[in-house]
Amino acid sequence: MERLLPNQARFAHVPVEAGGGAARGWWDANAADYLAEHGDFLGPADFRWCPEGLREQDMRLLGDVTGRRVLEVGAGAAQCTRWLVARGVDAVATDVSGGMLRAGLALDAAAPGVRTPLVQADARRLPFAGATFDVAFTAFGALPFVPDASVVHREVARVLRPGGRWVFAVTHPLRWAFPDDPGERGLTAIRSYFDRRPYVETDEHGAVAYAEYHRTVGDHVAELVGAGFVLERLVEPPWPEGHDRTWGGWGPVRGALLPGTAIFVCRRADQVPGAGPAAAGPAPGLPAG
Repeated sequence: MERLLPNQARFAHVPVEAGGGAARGWWDANAADYLAEHGDFLGPADFRWCPEGLREQDMRLLGDVTGRRVLEVGAGAAQCTRWLVARGVDAVATDVSGGMLRAGLALDAAAPGVRTPLVQADARRLPFAGATFDVAFTAFGALPFVPDASVVHREVARVLRPGGRWVFAVTHPLRWAFPDDPGERGLTAIRSYFDRRPYVETDEHGAVAYAEYHRTVGDHVAELVGAGFVLERLVEPPWPEGHDRTWGGWGPVRGALLPGTAIFVCRRADQVPGAGPAAAGPAPGLPAG
């Protein structure tokens, strides 16, 4: 592993446990700031798939959820699940961060009559029995922040019924080769698309405080197939005309030329490899308690 210095930001290999466990503390500490910056775009009860602004009410990527049981993984403050619940859908939201879920409880107050079911859980060890959901989804949750996304896919496959739908939005893998800059600087590739070292930030002690992981399109597909899913559709939303909001590296300058988001629409096969109950104990990288 590479030596990390205090207060450093770089691309580097880090121990699995350190990288996988960092997300919980980072999101706990930054929940309020994140929602202060993006809350007006996300709303208290709206379902946007990505910074491009795609809404589920228009895209219907989950399909018809009437009478279905729906699971959101890596829900943050659960705006998407709240939107579903407000429409009578039997939905539950999970997130590893207690800070984000507490923010979700506060947002319930902004949606009168809605009480969103919230469960604190690592996406790699979901606290549900097998074959209990019809649909599962995540909009930029969980998958980018764990070193072992294949475990997330297997857990989702386990809790889905045969034929169940799994839809997830992630940063488009092509973006990894470019600086995270919404302007002209973000149009020039500076690293290899095949460099899978995570982006890592350290604290004042040199410990991993934040880690985000890259997977190529081929990596995503291989992990899905290995977990027993069939990829039915890959959505690469263009930047909408007149949408001038920037969000990190997303914005109209880059969005006019490069894809920013990839949304995978998948179906669980009838037979799933290793879809038995999860073993007891905390997931790798997740502190117990």
